[in-house]
Formats: sequence, C-alpha cells, structure tokens
Amino acid sequence: MTEVLRNQWGFKGFVVTDYTAINEMINHGVGDLQTVSAMALNAGVDMDMVGEGFLRTIPESLEQHKVTLDKINEACRLILEAKYNLGLFNDPYLYCDTNRVKNDVFTPENKNIARNYAPETFVLLKNDNNILPLKKTNKIAIIGPLANMKENMVGSWSVAADFSKNISLLMGLDDSKINYQYAQGCEFDYNPEFIKNVGIFGKPIKWDGRSADEMFEEAKNIALNSDIVVLTLGESAEMSGESSSMSDIRIPQSQRDLIYKISKLNKPVVLVLFNGRPLDLSEELPLVDAVLDVWFPGTEAGNSIVDALFGDANPSGKLTTSFPRNLGQVPIYYSHKNTGRSLSNDALKNCKFEKFRSNYLDICNTPLFPFGYGLSYTNFEYSNLKLSNDKLNKNGKINITVDVSNTGGYDGKEIVQLYIRDIVGSVTRPVKELKGFEKIFIKKGETKTVSFSITTDDLKFYDYNLNYIAEPGEFEVFVGGNSEDVMTSKFMLE
Repeated sequence: MTEVLRNQWGFKGFVVTDYTAINEMINHGVGDLQTVSAMALNAGVDMDMVGEGFLRTIPESLEQHKVTLDKINEACRLILEAKYNLGLFNDPYLYCDTNRVKNDVFTPENKNIARNYAPETFVLLKNDNNILPLKKTNKIAIIGPLANMKENMVGSWSVAADFSKNISLLMGLDDSKINYQYAQGCEFDYNPEFIKNVGIFGKPIKWDGRSADEMFEEAKNIALNSDIVVLTLGESAEMSGESSSMSDIRIPQSQRDLIYKISKLNKPVVLVLFNGRPLDLSEELPLVDAVLDVWFPGTEAGNSIVDALFGDANPSGKLTTSFPRNLGQVPIYYSHKNTGRSLSNDALKNCKFEKFRSNYLDICNTPLFPFGYGLSYTNFEYSNLKLSNDKLNKNGKINITVDVSNTGGYDGKEIVQLYIRDIVGSVTRPVKELKGFEKIFIKKGETKTVSFSITTDDLKFYDYNLNYIAEPGEFEVFVGGNSEDVMTSKFMLE
C-alpha cells in the first residue's frame, strides 16, 4: 500500500479497509486490536471501516510511540481532501436529497434502459433446431420456482434495492399478454433449511408444502397441454456472491429431477437459467432443446426475458468465465499455462484420451462452455483474417482485420474477440490471453470488417524481477467469437 500503491503507482487517494478487516487480523494470529490497528495505520491504511480499532486504540498507540502523529495527520488529510473534492464541505448532505431520488430513480427512461440492456448480457448457451425465439401464438407452459421470485431478480448484494419494483417473468408475461399457464413444478430445494439459508436479505423463497408428486402432476398437465415448455430454474440470488460458497455447483436436486421428468413428456423444452456463477450443466444440457442464461437481470428482469424469449431482443452476451463439465475440472480457465505433457490438438478437439498426458480418464479436458462463448438467434461467419505486417518493432504497430458476416435470418450483435499467445518467454506464458474485443451490430446478410491494433504494450508481462517487458520472438494471433473457435495467424516481435 505504500511502496507499490503510492511510491510506484503514484496513487494520491486514501485507502479504506473492507468491513472489520483490521479486526479480522486478530484471528490470523497477528496480535490484539491495538497491535493490528497500529500495524494497519503504519502500513498505509487510512480509514478503518466499522471495526473501531482506529477509534479506540490509536490514541493509546500514539502515547506508546507505536504510531506517529505525522502518520495520523496524513490519513486525516487524505480523507478530508476526498470529502472536499466531493463538495461535502459546502454541503454535507449533497448526496442525501430525497427529491433527487424521486426524480432520478425508476424513471420511465431508466427502466427502459434497464430493460433494453439486459438481453445484451443474456448468454444463449444452446438453441437446437432454432427453437428460440418462440412464437407469441404458441401455447406456453411456464414451469419452475424462479418464474415467480421477483425479489431475487436483482441478484446478490442488492440489500438496499426496492424489491417491490422488480418485475418477475410471470409479471412480464402478463404485461405482454402471452398465452401461458404456470406451475411451480417443484420445491426450490428438497431441504427447507437450505431454502432458509439462501432466502435472506428480503428475498424469501416460498416453501410450497405439497408433495413432489403432486407438484409435478400439476406441471405435467399444463406441459402436455402446451406447445412449448419453458423451465425457469437455477440459483436464488443469495446462492452466489459473498459468503455463498457451494461444494456442488449443480442446480438443486429437486430442480434436476423436474428437468428429467419434463424431458420424458416429448415436448420442446427451453431452460431459462438464473445464476450468479458458472454451473455444472452436463446432466441438463442433453435433456433440453435450448438454454438461455439470464443471470439476475435486474429490476426489469421479467420484461427483458420476455423480449429475448419471443425475439423482440436478440441475446448477445458472451461468457466471462468458462463453465466446467463437473466440479472436478475446477479450476478451469482459458488463460492457463501448459503442462509438460499437454494433449495433442487432435485429442483436445475430439475428446480423446492419451496415456501419460495431462488429461482425465472420464471427461474431456475442454470446458462444457469456453470463455467468450455465446450464441445468437442469427449466425456469424468469420473470414479473411489479415495482419498488416508479419513483423512488429519496438515503436510500431500491427493492424489486424477480420470480416464478420451475418448469414442468418435476424439482425444481431456479435462480440469479436482477439487473443494473443507469446510462444516462448523467460516466464512461462498462458496459452491465450484476451487482448481486445469489439461488439458490433450486423444486419442480416451484411458483412462488416473489424479492426484491432497491436503494439508492444499489448505483449508485455512481468518477468521474474517484476520488470514489465515485452520479449522478442514469435506470437500467435487468435480471432473469433469465443476463446476456442478462432482463426489464427502469427507475427514476430523484433
């Protein structure tokens, strides 16, 4: 906080801890409250969030010469400067104007923005036979507990949100006058104690109380009387985020059982997935025709999901993390380093086992869904990857262009991604690193050229001595719609 943050990086602001972080140093075995508070102040912490260690012990530490008055004054100065720059010296209540809240929050304009942007975060993971988007003339069966849990739509760490303003999927369907029937289908989880633990902060999960057979029978009846089944399943908001660890990253067993039973009814099935983390979907994926990952889309959740399901919006999100095939694959990420016995490209692509190589006996090395993955209601084709030069000097740049064509039946947005690999380095380098991306709108039948520029700054890394350098040698370029489906080229850094 002093040598790196201030001296090397030149940071001029103040440093505040997380909630009671100084107090928690006691549990680490560093010392009592007075000791750890003095250590924190001397290390460069300026504000103690809530723990009161500074408030209660710093005067005594000053008397005992464990901290200096200069150190206290420096922390105070930085905090007062921040308050001054925020305008709080002129008006201490500058940001507490209740009229401002009335005028700025939940305005029609803001609600419309929330509704329109949410589908750009939705990730279409599967869409066999182009079952999505649905037709508004279809008879729809909505089944699953998440369809009617409006309080959970704003996700984790939203304890100050106005849950009464949230739009559930059922509310969105009602507003759109879609022909649907609803059944909960199953309890959120078989364990009521678990439901209690993940239904906190004003986001309660209703325990239905009927038997599993009775709940499924209701769902079965409306499913058989429909053209399409939409399952609304996954996590509650408080199943992910801070202090929400799970030893099993599958959706709850009650919901998995529901998917299995519904899949036996020979109806087209769309899974609308609510979640705040990568999940193991290996069991569910073969049982459904489409998967739309909507995460927790915010206040306008229901309206935005309806827009995406029925084609008024085209999902265009991409995964910002890899989805594993099962928990045993974790950690799994696209920018890993190679092992000494890495798999051949053929084995990776075709899921072949190779003895005495770094792979599993029972599953493929590749993730279920790779980093950067996401489908669209239309199709995008990449072609004509070009580099302006196959050599890059210290002060130069290489322009990279690729043509992206919309060959499907809908207008849509695509996120074009650029990855680089440093093939040889003094420090082992990742197999790929994301170096750029651009989201573009392409009308159906249209082709656009996307450009990226590479300079030596894009190739730098920290060596063993923590020098930020770019080393001469060969580099590989990858461009595509996700981290695995890419076109490739190479250049030399001189």
